[in-house]
Parts: sequence; structure tokens; C-alpha cells
Amino acid sequence: MSPESTSSESFPVESIGGAHQQVGEADFIAFVERNLARADVDGKKVVLVVPDGTRSMPLPMVLKAVHAQLAPRVAELTAVIALGTHSYMEPDEIDRWFGVGGEGQPATLEEAYPGMRVVNHEWQDPDKIVKVGTLSAETIRELSQGAQDVSVDVEINRYVVEADVNIVIGPVFPHEVVGISGGNKYFIPGCATHDAIDLSHWVGALLGVEKVIGTTGITPMRAIINAGTDLIDNEKLALCLVVQSGSGELEAAAFGTSEDAWAAMAEVAAESHIVWLDEPLQKVIACMPERYDDIWTAAKGCYKAQPAMADGGEVIIYAPHVTEVSEVHHEIYEIGYHCIEYFTKQWDRFQDVPKGVLAHSTHVRGAGTYDEQTGTEHNRIKVTLATQITPETCAQVNLGYLDPASIDLEAEAKTPGTMVVPNAGEILFKLNSQR
Repeated sequence: MSPESTSSESFPVESIGGAHQQVGEADFIAFVERNLARADVDGKKVVLVVPDGTRSMPLPMVLKAVHAQLAPRVAELTAVIALGTHSYMEPDEIDRWFGVGGEGQPATLEEAYPGMRVVNHEWQDPDKIVKVGTLSAETIRELSQGAQDVSVDVEINRYVVEADVNIVIGPVFPHEVVGISGGNKYFIPGCATHDAIDLSHWVGALLGVEKVIGTTGITPMRAIINAGTDLIDNEKLALCLVVQSGSGELEAAAFGTSEDAWAAMAEVAAESHIVWLDEPLQKVIACMPERYDDIWTAAKGCYKAQPAMADGGEVIIYAPHVTEVSEVHHEIYEIGYHCIEYFTKQWDRFQDVPKGVLAHSTHVRGAGTYDEQTGTEHNRIKVTLATQITPETCAQVNLGYLDPASIDLEAEAKTPGTMVVPNAGEILFKLNSQR
């Protein structure tokens, strides 16, 4: 994909690079320079909405280019880390993520990005949250294609709401809830609170992870996210990226409105980050990098394998560094991991559990059935944890257990029907029969 522009009423989108290409740093800096030159940011409050450390991208290189263009022009510059409801990043984690404090790096954030404030999305602090409006039950019913019929208040990070211009900066990958991540997803769930997040995730759970993940275009969940984002009354631009999983090398970038830039990169991400297989897999060992520090995030290794699994197959989440299921969402220890029918057919029992937690549970467990007469659950695949989480806790949350020290990854990789996935969590595996 050579640099090109397409028309948009609000802001034309330009893109560079393409699937499995490589955009050099000099070309990228020039791309950022000419695109930010046409953005109306002079004398304005600008917020950069950036990912947390669970996403792979060359954040310091990208931010350095963006900061160099914006800092001399804007009245105020803030980077908000779009956590959704992930754990707040600690100061040392922020420093590493932003390229500060290491050998040969600037000593402080202020030295690296003069005049730019860096903050977590503090979703647990009411003072940092603003209600921007409500999506009616009628709107949700229409956008979710009848999956839900409830209204939802949309609450967003105060910095984002009070900015004159928001610029999303982040990678685009196949995603279990919206189909393809990025774009307005950095606002909801990235800078939102539980209500809007839970609704979109629950709609995704009702539709099924295997049907949704990797789907380009406007899925029902993205339609809800877009409608909620429209309630934020300011300009929303985006620098959307496709990066090589693992290395973080740039393959492509697009700049435009948060919807148009995302759409341009969604197609590239689908081409770059989906691997198509002829035969289903009996076993996948998803080796999770340390950027995923609990099962709540490391479960991406399971999501990305599910569509390619044979019935009765097993996904092993291999993460010897992980010690807990979730640092934040303790309800998961109480309800465990189950298929969607387990919850919908016992709704009186589970209706008060946050829908985002229920959705996460079903996304991990995958397709299955539940017979409420016999209390029998049948899951399409097995999910096993090879972590520091104890056998007792694994049983408590309805997942299998393996001692990670007992797994010989080299030997497993040579076993027919088994795939060992290094740096799992970003590449999606699907079957050619599903095209």
C-alpha cells in the first residue's frame, strides 16, 4: 500500500505501508509531520490516547515523532493511558513503556517529552470521570441487532472529555469483542467505565467469540462503541498502526478521523495478523509474553486459537510468570469460566455479576452447552493453565492445571496436531473453511 488519501467530510485519511511491509523510521516521521501539519491543534488542549503495556508497538519512537510536532503548537498536551478496567500502570512500568530510565534513554518523562503530562485512565476515581450522555434502550436494541434492550450511561475520562482534540495512537489487531481492535475502542472501553464496557463485551459474548474475532467492518459491538464515542463533543483523530507481532516493527500506519484511520488499518491487520490453516488443531500451547501479567490479559492466547481448534482440542496458556487470575476483577474467582449458556440459563443466579466479567468468562471458555435439568456443562474445547496458579485455584475457576516445568516446548512443537505459539496473544488462527 503506497501513501494514499481517501475522501472524508471531516478529515481525509492518509495511509502508508501495508501488510508484511516495513515502514522505516524516517518515512514514518515524515508521515507524522505532514499529517499533523494539517491538524487544527494550534493553541488547543490536545490529548493523546495511548495503549497500556499489554499491546506491542514501538511507543517511544511513535510518541517522540508526535511530540516533536505538537509540543511547539498546542496549549496543553496530555497522554492518557487507555486502561479500560485493567490495573493502573505503576510509575516504573510507565517509564519502561514510554522509553524512560533505561540505558541510553532519557532519565525522566519530562526530559523525554517536555511539557507533556502522562496519566493513567483512573477509571476507579469518580473525579476523573464525566458522564457524556446516554444510549437509549431503543438505540442499543438496534445496534446490537436485538441482543440487548437496555439503556447505558456513557462515562468517559475527564481529560478526554475536556480536550479540544483527541488523537488516538495505537496498534490494530484481531480482537475477541469488536472483531478488529483500535480506533474508537481506545475511548470505549479504553477511557470509559464499567457500564459501557460491560454492555459492549456482553453483546460480544452473546454473539460468540469464534464468530466475532477477526471480523472487519462495523460489528454490533463496534457500532455501540462508535455511538458512545460520538457523545464526546470534540474532534477525534487517530494514528492507527499495524505492527509486526513480537518485534513491534511498523508495517503500516494511517492518520485521519478515529473511524476512518481505523477502517484503513483494519483491513491491513486482518491480512497481516490472521493465519489460515487447512486442518483443525488438537493442541495449542500459547506461550504468553510478560506484558500479560494475569489470566485476565493472558487469555488472549486462548481467544486467538479457538477458531482453529478441533472439537475436544486443548488450549494451554503457558505463562510461568503469571501468579493470579485477575488483579482487579475478583468476581472471576467466584463464578469461574463457563460457556454462555451456563450463565443465560441460570440468569437469576448471575444477573448481578458485572457483565464484563461474565463476558470474559465465556470468551475464555469458548463455545459450549449447558443442560439446566442435569446441571451438566459441555465445552467444545479444554482450557488449561500452565502458570504459577495452584491446581486448587484452577479447579475453582473450572480450568485445567499443568505444571509449566513439566512442559517440553521443543518436544511439543514436534508432536503432530500440536502447535506451539511463541509471543501468543496477537496472531489469530482460523481455518480456511471459515473464510
